[in-house]
Amino acid sequence: MKQEVALYVDEGLGSYGFPDGHPWGTDRQDAFWKEATRQKLDKAAVLRGSRAATVDEIERFHGDQHVQRVHQLSDRGYGSIDAGDTPAFPGVFEASAHVVGAALDGLQQVMTGEVLRTFQPIGGLHHAARNNAAGFCVFNDCGVVIDTLRSQYGIKRVAYVDIDVHHGDGLYYPYESDPDLIYADIHEDGRFLYPGTGADTERGKGPGLGLKLNIPMQPASGDPQFMAAWERVEAHLRQHKPEFIVFQAGADSIAGDPLAHLQYTPAAHAHAAQRLCVLANEMCQGRIMGFGGGGYNRNNLALGWCGVLNAFIHGSEK
Repeated sequence: MKQEVALYVDEGLGSYGFPDGHPWGTDRQDAFWKEATRQKLDKAAVLRGSRAATVDEIERFHGDQHVQRVHQLSDRGYGSIDAGDTPAFPGVFEASAHVVGAALDGLQQVMTGEVLRTFQPIGGLHHAARNNAAGFCVFNDCGVVIDTLRSQYGIKRVAYVDIDVHHGDGLYYPYESDPDLIYADIHEDGRFLYPGTGADTERGKGPGLGLKLNIPMQPASGDPQFMAAWERVEAHLRQHKPEFIVFQAGADSIAGDPLAHLQYTPAAHAHAAQRLCVLANEMCQGRIMGFGGGGYNRNNLALGWCGVLNAFIHGSEK
């Protein structure tokens, strides 16, 4: 089998995690990796490590004041990077820069044709806004990828697809009026869950109106409800025809996550990933990047992300 997927796992990425019993601990990558090696998925992917993104690269999406503040808090080693959910720790800047650097290396691998797809389990930091951190997310690696696709590779029409239990507000609002960012997000209804956004009436503004699809799900929704919502995502992507797909595959929407209330099984994540590979093959020359996003039940994230990786490995065969 030709190895068409680059998988990003290394110490630099594993260091992105918060101390003192925080839900996003540094053990998340290890939980995924143990399951991936048990399933022998590591043998079917190109293993790549991260690098630290430069300040200039991070600032393709983020404002310089936010970047400098993270740097200062990282050097100090304590404090809060946002309103309280995202604590500083010594080296948080470097760990966050590795998440962005891995995404940019993956993007380069895809755009130069070295691989068709990438999967970055420690990534998909979709709450970070241009000028602030939020919700465990310091720098928005997906936002940097989208802006780099445009500034460095001339790819304008990008689809961002998000099945994390939380609304991807850090991607929705910066591109709300963007006529070329195709957005589709299935998440738990914001009336019940952080960040409280993503109503189905949020469809974009101005030239971006209609390009954005938010599908809030009722608590306890399971695979049947997800599959019905997913049909709407596929129709949305086919209507607007992206050139590149960015996929945030948060595993916190799987039943048993301690921070949320949806009831999917890992089959939902595998199905979404496999179908996105089909769509990428049809419309995007196969080009898709997957990011792990949230997930705080270690068994869930291991199974959910391995389902995504397996679908990416076999995506062109179906």
